[in-house]
Amino acid sequence: MPSASPRLAAPRNGSAPTASTRPLGGPWLVTGYDGRLTAYVHAEDTILRWTQTTAGGSRWQGPESLSAKGITHLDVVHGQDRYVHFLGLRTRPRAGGLSHVDVMYATQYQTGRPMTPWHSLGNPFKEIEKAAEVGAPTGVVRSDGALYVCVPTGPGGVALRRENRKGAWVPWSVLDAAGATDGPAPAATSDALVQVLVPTRVSALHLRQLTPGRPMERGDEAQVVPVPGSVAPLETAAGRITYYLTDAAGGGVVALRPGSWPVPLGGAPADGRIAALRTELDGVDCTVLAVRGIAGTVTLGVCATEGEQSGVWWTDTAMRCQGDPSLARDGHGRVVVAALDTEGRPAVARQEDGQGLTLSDWRRI
Repeated sequence: MPSASPRLAAPRNGSAPTASTRPLGGPWLVTGYDGRLTAYVHAEDTILRWTQTTAGGSRWQGPESLSAKGITHLDVVHGQDRYVHFLGLRTRPRAGGLSHVDVMYATQYQTGRPMTPWHSLGNPFKEIEKAAEVGAPTGVVRSDGALYVCVPTGPGGVALRRENRKGAWVPWSVLDAAGATDGPAPAATSDALVQVLVPTRVSALHLRQLTPGRPMERGDEAQVVPVPGSVAPLETAAGRITYYLTDAAGGGVVALRPGSWPVPLGGAPADGRIAALRTELDGVDCTVLAVRGIAGTVTLGVCATEGEQSGVWWTDTAMRCQGDPSLARDGHGRVVVAALDTEGRPAVARQEDGQGLTLSDWRRI
């Protein structure tokens, strides 16, 4: 059973965010190839970055500012190569009150190093009216490093653009989905197959590859409606993805494995994204979930991996937060939870020695 402390240790330095740096998204917590953690927070025209000075240590450098001028709807994704990819939209006004919308991306190749300039992936539509209706991009990195980017489109569809094995971008394609609400959730398995869970008005539609690099095919359509933006995919067995989502009807967290019935897990999440992480606790393969609860605090859930029917142990950490928490394992293999406190500053709590998931006090970084 997880245990957590509500106390927030005093920060070493730093001040509350100003209006220009007020958080718009995040935090995202990423473990680099060298084992150091990096926390990212989206603010107006910038991405704020904090980096551990040593793997598993308690000291951080930052915040550093990475340019994101005009970027909205930021998403941060990474793969086995530990490269960090930033996705977003850039909108430029045109004559006649119309706007030109580009899907944008940039990459950070090493922990603490500069990121590349922003590059345009264009837009699935040439018609300016349709292009303006494209929604927030989401992405996933295949095991061979190829980046896949999905966007919801105005008519309720989903479009995809991806890299091939050589790193070249192939043209946009429209997936076989209709009635999509928002937030397609792409996932990649260890055998380089990509799949996407698409929230619709009446169900959750599963699209999948049968062969790496090939077009998506329609799979199961589960009779559960995800809250847009809540879905978190996690590979819970070789080649098998479990999707954790908030049920729009029941309000609780649900585990969904395509081809199986949805499993209600309880909890009381708010309307944000769920964070999911697989780790070993007391010698048992476990899944850790983190949500911002309806009370506005970070709530953790722990269960045996793919053993959700045996129960999920939920604990309210009493840490009040903005936005949605993030999970990662540090260079020593310990679970670390990151969240934005009520003043918009990132704070972390890390796994301590003891049975189950015992967390340290929260500390601003």
